[in-house]
Amino acid sequence: MNARFHILIVGAGPAGIAAAVRASESGAKVAIIDDNPAPGGQIWRRGAPQLTTARRWFRRFEAATVERLQGWRVFDAPEPGLLLAERSGLAPEAASCTELRYDKLILATGARERFLPFPGWTLPNVMGTGGLDALVRGGLPIEGKRVLVAGSGPLLLAVAAELAERGAHVVGVFEQAPLPRLLSFGLHLSGQPAKLIQGFRLRLATRGVPIFTGCWPVAAHGAGKLESVTVRRGTRQWQIPCDYLACGFHLVPNLELPMLLGCRVEDGFVSTDDFQSTSTPNVYCAGEPTGIGGVERALIEGEIAGLAAAGQLDEARNLRRTHRATNKFVRALQQAFALEPRLRELPEPDTVVCRCEDVPFAALREHHSWRDAKLLTRCGMGPCQARICGAATAFLFGWAQDSVRPPLLPARIASLSACGAAQSNPPGKDAL
Repeated sequence: MNARFHILIVGAGPAGIAAAVRASESGAKVAIIDDNPAPGGQIWRRGAPQLTTARRWFRRFEAATVERLQGWRVFDAPEPGLLLAERSGLAPEAASCTELRYDKLILATGARERFLPFPGWTLPNVMGTGGLDALVRGGLPIEGKRVLVAGSGPLLLAVAAELAERGAHVVGVFEQAPLPRLLSFGLHLSGQPAKLIQGFRLRLATRGVPIFTGCWPVAAHGAGKLESVTVRRGTRQWQIPCDYLACGFHLVPNLELPMLLGCRVEDGFVSTDDFQSTSTPNVYCAGEPTGIGGVERALIEGEIAGLAAAGQLDEARNLRRTHRATNKFVRALQQAFALEPRLRELPEPDTVVCRCEDVPFAALREHHSWRDAKLLTRCGMGPCQARICGAATAFLFGWAQDSVRPPLLPARIASLSACGAAQSNPPGKDAL
């Protein structure tokens, strides 16, 4: 399949949905591509349509004239105005590749959890906070299981509430941020009643669950699978028996495609102007890649990007005041959940940092840059392509990933061959 669209949107989470709706309602020919089988992204998974905001946007999305490419993964951007993608989940012999051409591109690629290595973090049943939540929503039996939730960020309490509702015994929530910073964050929310109500409901749903601040896991233990976790608070350490550890240290943006397209990145996020335009012509960006700020911010940025890409600049400009208010929330989040420097002391010399290539902490600390470590240890060269160890080494050593190369995700040779042949012989060009 080869197609051309006025506006192409990558990512069908809240930002992508809002962008698609506003662009389509403005009369543009719009397509949206996402690697999940259904729209909603990570935040609006199965069950989210029961939320009022999600339900409203899903209704508008269903009514909009938007071509949906669900279950497709973008793996390359070989030239301006062109993306290459393959359908995920197919057998190798059924691999399918598509060329997507566009006049305007909106990137709504979302974010992922940040994982920090510590002894035992590779044991079975040690999972990301959002990862365990997704598995449970997908049918993983959790009733009666002892779950320890740890790391940092608002997601901890939300996942703890979901697990408790499904019958798990949540033994505790362990937030690395200290109490004074969390109290300051709560004061910031005093001007946002909706968020305060949301927080109150989550705490009500987790009543009886102990919450520890300034506390984090230092080791996971078990013979073959997780059996207990050692946590630390100040100078005190103690061990807690559990069946699952859900652990994630807030979020990091998915910047691979923006970086491949040449978008300027500043302080770890894509830089945009008042209309969500990036430094790359005809490319816009919305949602978590521009700053971790939650659903409301993602939606407003998606609206602005969709309207601006469709040429409705006056309507987009009218949303700027609301957007500026969300930027304050982004800064408050960054300050409240900034990582404690002592977390850099978690790995032991033999703790694996790059899980794909089995690279231990001791091997990495012999190097002085991401490039050197990658060349000499193969760190970041496995199937996840540094999506886990890249963020970890950025925190542990201050290394920055200075380059992104295609394919952005593991792609089948059949897909690469098919797209390569199509580019060599584009429509209207005689074969040599």
